Amino acid sequence: MKQVPIIDVQTAARLVKDGDTLLQGGFGMTGNPVHLMHALAETGTGNLTFIGNNTGEAGLGGGRLLRNGQIRKMIGSFFTSNPDAVKAAQSGQVEYELLPQGTLAEAIRAGGAGIGGFYTPTSAGTALAEGCDVRIIDGVEQVFVKSIRGNVAFIRAWRADTAGNLQYRMTENNFNKAMATAADLVVAEVEEIVPVGAIAPEHVHTPGCFVDYLVQATLTPEDLGSSASVSTSKKVDEARMNMARRALAELRKGDVVNLGIGIPTLVADLITEDHGIILHTENGMLGVGPVPADGGGAMHYPVNAGKIPVTALKGSSYFDSADSFAMIRGGHIDVAIMGGLEVDEAANLANWAVPGKPLLGVGGAMDLAKGARRLVITMTHTNSDGSPKIVPQCTLPLTATGVVDVVITDLAVFGYPNGKLTLLELMPGATLEEVRAKTGAGFLIHQPSIVL
Repeated sequence: MKQVPIIDVQTAARLVKDGDTLLQGGFGMTGNPVHLMHALAETGTGNLTFIGNNTGEAGLGGGRLLRNGQIRKMIGSFFTSNPDAVKAAQSGQVEYELLPQGTLAEAIRAGGAGIGGFYTPTSAGTALAEGCDVRIIDGVEQVFVKSIRGNVAFIRAWRADTAGNLQYRMTENNFNKAMATAADLVVAEVEEIVPVGAIAPEHVHTPGCFVDYLVQATLTPEDLGSSASVSTSKKVDEARMNMARRALAELRKGDVVNLGIGIPTLVADLITEDHGIILHTENGMLGVGPVPADGGGAMHYPVNAGKIPVTALKGSSYFDSADSFAMIRGGHIDVAIMGGLEVDEAANLANWAVPGKPLLGVGGAMDLAKGARRLVITMTHTNSDGSPKIVPQCTLPLTATGVVDVVITDLAVFGYPNGKLTLLELMPGATLEEVRAKTGAGFLIHQPSIVL
């Protein structure tokens, strides 16, 4: 049986050379090889191309390399959670490339499988597709994405045996599994190293043939950043709860549902066992339950896509990010409920970027908008300056084209029967005159009634 060398973090850090492309596992700080990254931050190694979903948090994980000036270019999905990354990118200090989260995961998986690239409908018609090879395949506009490989991958697993077989814990799988296949040299940071045979074959998530070195490092709450404890900072008022209640009415028993950040998260608080709704989170979990009652954090619980610790319901399952987005793009998510910045008459959605604002990340929005069977958008009817969010044509960067099924605002509910933007209902306290005055787009009216 293969014996994988067990080394310390300092030795592992020296395996990375100037100019290398480094893959870093993790979703936020969950499943993040933070000890390896911090050891690398102590070296003089620089001019790195960093590839990961995000660059950790400020001063943590990849964020520490960023502060040290060791990163030349970063490729990822969501850098907004690290203000240092946003500042470095917008100032030109660091080159960057944004990929939709599912595209990033699939590109890494393809690289590890020896596939040169693939076509995907995700990002078609958006700014991220500019300059790409775009083709119509089976009547669907699809964007070519080149596969991704690295010189070195730093990943995190919960357990390893001495042959390098890895077992992940809860939502710590995320990008780690794919990254373990997609680098010339793979170092796995693990909580525990056990003898061969201590991990049952059916519990091995990454076979040892992918792993070159093991490092044992104990996780602490400080290593988890903002996921170390439950965040309860939800903005709740009657108007937002009305939107959440109306969104819940769009769901049917047995639906697999993905909830975006903001108003959609309030829907989760309304779902009971009787509803029979199965919640999906794109970082690798099906069967998401409520936040822990004991206030525990990511040391003991899985996290959702907002990096908030949650519980697992009976029958839940965990998987990696590539499989999660295969569920999304493959049409296995019945409904996605997302926030919006603009929606227009052609059912186009803009919800990921505002020019000039400190936002630098698309996350899973483009994948979900294209892949979910039905897309429900919840948002306030107007911006803070009174300008409409339902417009003739989106002016903000598009998330996806022709995808919106239902729009729920604090004033009204709109749909697209026969492909036409149509007022379906008025929300409590709203009037038709107010909706007309505050809607920028033209719309039809289908027997509007007050929502009770």
